[in-house]
Amino acid sequence: METLNDKLEGKKLELEYPCNWCYKVIASEKEALQNAVKDVVEEREHTLTDSNKSKGGKYVSMNLDMLVHNEDDRQFIYDALKKHKDVKMVL
Repeated sequence: METLNDKLEGKKLELEYPCNWCYKVIASEKEALQNAVKDVVEEREHTLTDSNKSKGGKYVSMNLDMLVHNEDDRQFIYDALKKHKDVKMVL
């Protein structure tokens, strides 16, 4: 039986740009996460909303919604967030 992963294997995500994109950003503190997003997106229009907190309160996640102009732009934001010292993970 073929699974969805089998069907998607080797295929590239095809999006029509510009489009809205949501990054889930995870950090240890809400304020640090907010500052990291500010460092990366600077003056670009975006919305940052609360998502989840881990059970022990060790991590917080927020959703970053913004307009991305092309594949390179989308990937640049992802990579910049991922490399930021205060960000633990980006989904």
